[in-house]
Amino acid sequence: MAQTIEVIEWMDDTGREMVHRFEMGGEIKMGAQLVVQESQWGVFFRDGRALDVFLAGRHTLTTANIPLLSKLINIPFGGTSPFRADVYYVARKVFTDMKWGTKEPVLFRDTEFQMVRLRAFGKFATKVIDPELFLNTFVGSQGVQNSDGVESYTKDMIVARLNDVLGETLKTVLDLPKYYDELSEALKARVHEDFKKYGLELVDFFIGAITPPEEVQKVIDERSGMAAVGNMGAYMQFKAAKAMEEAAANPAGGGASAGMGLGVGAGMGMMIPGMIGQAMQQAGAAAAGAGAGSSAGAAANTAIICGACGKPNAAGAKFCDSCGKPIAPVGAACPSCHAMNPQGARFCNGCGKPLAPSTEKCPACGAENLAGAKFCSGCGKPLQG
Repeated sequence: MAQTIEVIEWMDDTGREMVHRFEMGGEIKMGAQLVVQESQWGVFFRDGRALDVFLAGRHTLTTANIPLLSKLINIPFGGTSPFRADVYYVARKVFTDMKWGTKEPVLFRDTEFQMVRLRAFGKFATKVIDPELFLNTFVGSQGVQNSDGVESYTKDMIVARLNDVLGETLKTVLDLPKYYDELSEALKARVHEDFKKYGLELVDFFIGAITPPEEVQKVIDERSGMAAVGNMGAYMQFKAAKAMEEAAANPAGGGASAGMGLGVGAGMGMMIPGMIGQAMQQAGAAAAGAGAGSSAGAAANTAIICGACGKPNAAGAKFCDSCGKPIAPVGAACPSCHAMNPQGARFCNGCGKPLAPSTEKCPACGAENLAGAKFCSGCGKPLQG
């Protein structure tokens, strides 16, 4: 006599099963108990057709809650006869920590580096939203029953859409860091319909990294180094000077030092002409500046002094460019403060004292002398006998 099943129940101990087919050890007894957990759906199949989907709770299997049973099974004993059907449990929870990545680099047209092959990887989370559709389209055709199989298939869908999204969103790999969020959202939206047609939903999607080949990374590093150096000429001069200093500090460093010295010498041989040329240009510019200064000094020496304010003016000037007065010939210096005064002035423009004090003529030579002088400034004889 065939064994009849009275309780149908399944608990997932692994946490990775998305679908579990209940093992039939016999026929299901009419009125048997079907137990469905909060994180599950219970789906009945017979002859490839879904009879019904049960939500969480305890269900009694009768023709009252499975109307299709009355058409699909014989009821010779008033509805108490057992029947056979396939029972599938489908997990409702979100499956996280699922990984995706490119098996081979994808080709990308870059505005800076032309054609570049990129590798990408990340994580995503998915869940079943339509158990019947999932069982009929994905499990039935793929034979997949755990999250590993779903991960293996869906990550290929993600990679297939990656190149389109990169071409529409990104211009150059140099802008990748600021576009990770935009790329994640765009790629998630692009594969939404791909997941939905299998009864799945892409809950979360993250890009871990998108990396160019090693040779392109080296070019990016070199470009960053050049930007950090700044003035390449000054940097090369500094490096050459350091090399010469090290070579001078270790003149007997053996063969390795000699080889290094040869390399430094060859490098300096190519750099010195340029450095000398640069130095000569700087010297020429300095000489030109000095010449201009000398010319300015010579011009200052030939300038005419304003008798009114004492400021220098260009040779031949008729009016002072400082006080605006006519430039008068310079007269005598003030005997008190030695300020220069115009010719014919009677009082000093510096101290206000008389410029021509009373004088006394020498009886011997006739030279004019200051009043009160005892000896003649011309012949030295006494002015008064």
